[in-house]
Amino acid sequence: MKLRYIIGSVIVLIFGVIAFISLEGSKIEYTNIASAKESGRKVQVKGVWIKEKGADYNSKTNEFSFSMRDEQNNETKVIYQGARPNNFEIAESIVVKGRIENGTLQASDILTKCPSKYEGNAEQLTNSSK
Repeated sequence: MKLRYIIGSVIVLIFGVIAFISLEGSKIEYTNIASAKESGRKVQVKGVWIKEKGADYNSKTNEFSFSMRDEQNNETKVIYQGARPNNFEIAESIVVKGRIENGTLQASDILTKCPSKYEGNAEQLTNSSK
């Protein structure tokens, strides 16, 4: 009977350690470009597309690239293995998940924040509620 409790406790402990390691590995912190360069880890960087520098999609290699500026005014080139995200051109801001390698942000995911059609100015909201 005592052996069952020991085996059960060991199994629970093993699953607990596996769950902890999985959760630690999946969390990705928000940071800026300068900190991302220093850390070398996978991070999330919020910023804007530098439209003047353009964006390019290479259909042969399925690679999308552009330049972005973070909230501290740091700039970097972004390379993403995938198609241009929907609404990229009209996005207010972007969040790029990835890691900086050789001065370039190698993106694993790109999220766009677009203007909401539900946002209005305060005067419109006040007048509509009367």
